[in-house]
Amino acid sequence: MDTITIVPLVTEEELIEAFPLMNQLRTHLNLEEYLELVYESGAKERYQMLGLRDKDVLKAVIGFKPMITLYYGRSLWVCDLVTDKQARSKGYGEKLLSHVEHWGKQHNYESIALSSGLQRTNAHHFYEGKMDYIKVSVVFKKEF
Repeated sequence: MDTITIVPLVTEEELIEAFPLMNQLRTHLNLEEYLELVYESGAKERYQMLGLRDKDVLKAVIGFKPMITLYYGRSLWVCDLVTDKQARSKGYGEKLLSHVEHWGKQHNYESIALSSGLQRTNAHHFYEGKMDYIKVSVVFKKEF
């Protein structure tokens, strides 16, 4: 019997449970800011979070949203993907990302894209080597 399940994270209790994992990626956020952004982006941008549980323990989280742009067309944007640092290299990220890719195909999206910090070289190897993603651009940011 498979002990791995992928479930939507929608209740406040589920989102709070996911915060320690998400905080490993988004270290600049406190719980209050995190919840505010999840709720606002869900309401305004259809952001969704999924959690991967192994034996009922949350091991990885992905946040994504559908979007339409002239460059990507109808696509999915992966905003966040993190596996608990104690559980990396066990295929959890691959399972979550593949699940979202499958969801996108079922809902008639044409592609999936994401941005990954320059320092996250292990993540880049994962996206390119394991998941068959290609580098198509460089992202620039300016703080206000």
